[in-house]
Amino acid sequence: MTDQSPSDPSVTDDQNSGIVTRRRALMMGAITASAVVSIKPALAQTAGSVLNCEIPVPGNNAVGGFIAADGSVVSADTPGAFPPAGRNFTGEQVRQAMNGRSLPGTSYDQSQAYVNYIRRLQAGQSGFTCYASLQMPR
Repeated sequence: MTDQSPSDPSVTDDQNSGIVTRRRALMMGAITASAVVSIKPALAQTAGSVLNCEIPVPGNNAVGGFIAADGSVVSADTPGAFPPAGRNFTGEQVRQAMNGRSLPGTSYDQSQAYVNYIRRLQAGQSGFTCYASLQMPR
């Protein structure tokens, strides 16, 4: 008899392996879909937090210092230097100022000095992480 019957073990194994392969494919699809669903909100939350993070001008490392036009921190008696901002700026405000707008509550020249200060931030200074995350491509 050349026909293979359902009681033949090789037919049953082939059918079972087909079922197992389909199950694995479905499981992998489900895992992939849940990973995408989990990652997308995290990326959206990250983008939102970048725009809401804050940058003090000047930061804790230069409390009481004035900001020169080039963004350096100078003493209060330096001609042409601007007083501390007295508030923190959000990442969104800084991003807009880097694209040509003025920071809220500042003159054009004062805003440019503050943006120059922010551009000079280095690791370990207040606001650096926020500024660095603004530089990341989205």
